[in-house]
Amino acid sequence: MSAPQQHWDARAAANFMLGGGGSGLMVAALFVADPRLPVVLSLLLVATGLTAVWLEIGRKLRAAHVLFNPFTSWMTRESFAALLLFPLGIGSVLAPGALPFAAAAALAFLYCQARILRAAKGIAAWRAPEVVALVVFTGLAEGAGLALLFSAERALVVFFVLAVAGRFLAWRRYRGAVRSAALEPAGRTLAWVGTAAAAALLFVPPLAGLAALGAGWRLKFLLVTRAALKQEFSLPHLPVRGTR
Repeated sequence: MSAPQQHWDARAAANFMLGGGGSGLMVAALFVADPRLPVVLSLLLVATGLTAVWLEIGRKLRAAHVLFNPFTSWMTRESFAALLLFPLGIGSVLAPGALPFAAAAALAFLYCQARILRAAKGIAAWRAPEVVALVVFTGLAEGAGLALLFSAERALVVFFVLAVAGRFLAWRRYRGAVRSAALEPAGRTLAWVGTAAAAALLFVPPLAGLAALGAGWRLKFLLVTRAALKQEFSLPHLPVRGTR
């Protein structure tokens, strides 16, 4: 038996959508000649995503407790990655030499997000090992798509194509391991709009980027809110007390 989880809603999904796309954008900024605006947008997206998930907390003043379990909690590690990301990101606006370090922190943040889902053992759509690559490549594809709004340099286009192709392959592997009716429409959108159309639209880079971004955000939203079914205990054979 299975039932929808009741703890994470659209606000939690927003953290994966905005935070994933924002952290991917920080990585993609490495391939932009003038990365200042992409970096600022990256930090705004990550901050907005974290604010959204904070609004979901019942006792908001207890949010600092997330910092207390670095050895056991991927949420704690995500928070530490964010604490590194913001000063490094701001520093890279002032000193471009800091950008690789900010990108590394962003990649760590994105990986932690993926492992947060993987750690939810009670939810079949999240606990599959294939979800890690899916979330990471989706964030990178979203970030590369956002970067195309600012630049169309060859190195960025190559990064975009690799990220989109990696996301499609990660989706195929994930779909082979997890069958979810809730994700099938988003998977078709990912294939046709986020991959095929995005590649065909590369002659208009902003449109290609938006296609990849929208498909990724739709998939993440449904993954967190609609496909998140808890696996309940089931007793296919009930014990029968013998009679005399």
